[in-house]
Amino acid sequence: MNVIIKPIVTEKMTIQGDKLNRYGFIVNLRANKLEIKKAVEELYNVTVEAVNTASYVGKRKSRFTKSGLLTGRTNHYKKAFVTLKANDTIDFYSNI
Repeated sequence: MNVIIKPIVTEKMTIQGDKLNRYGFIVNLRANKLEIKKAVEELYNVTVEAVNTASYVGKRKSRFTKSGLLTGRTNHYKKAFVTLKANDTIDFYSNI
């Protein structure tokens, strides 16, 4: 099972990474905290202190087009907020 889908690289998460040593990831909906911790430790070679998760339900969306009203919804997703030990950091920009 692919646990980590992608990192969250926003202004808010960058500030939390600098001040609180906390990083965010979009993860698989079925992943639990232990699997997320293990995946982050293996992928980035860091020590994880805590993992917090939040599940989001997709919103219903509709729009008007020439062919009429189209309705649908956005995807469900799960975020994981990972707090690292004091001296560990993750650099998302090193691969660019």
